[in-house]
Amino acid sequence: MTFEAGVPKSVNGKEMKVSDIIRELNRLGGKHGIGIIDIVENRVVGMKSRGVYETPGGTILMEAHKQLEELVLDRDTLDFKRHVGIKFADLVYEGKWFCPIRECLQAFIVKSDERVTGTVKFKLYKGNIIKAGTTSPYTLYSESLASFTTGDLYDHKDASGFINLFGLPMKVRAMLDQQREGK
Repeated sequence: MTFEAGVPKSVNGKEMKVSDIIRELNRLGGKHGIGIIDIVENRVVGMKSRGVYETPGGTILMEAHKQLEELVLDRDTLDFKRHVGIKFADLVYEGKWFCPIRECLQAFIVKSDERVTGTVKFKLYKGNIIKAGTTSPYTLYSESLASFTTGDLYDHKDASGFINLFGLPMKVRAMLDQQREGK
């Protein structure tokens, strides 16, 4: 699949409208049992209900988009986007499409999707979507940096300082707990 600014553009080399992409993913995913869920839901009115849903196209689309996001978004943006996604889904589920918060969340999604451009490869097999490669002109991954062994940006001596600072709150808590206990 290919994406441009977060929008799906093609499947298996064939450019299509988004609605046709979803239909094609439904066809492909349906043959492999992708996207079947059996859940107990918490309804807005306070009761629980059980539902079995089949969304092969939507499931594949979401996984492919997520796979590309992992490559192009930084840690904090990716984490915040997951929270936004949950809130956005809740608003849609509750029928609040025209509320101001949905519009604000939509603006964040559009902005964060600006670099979600590239190609995602995956295999479908017995209910699984298996990653098979992702490329993007906006990738944040660099093999030379990720190895931690070469390059000018990473100095192993920096790690000990980071570890000390990162662990400082837990060290302070342990010291204060020991003082309170008289040890």
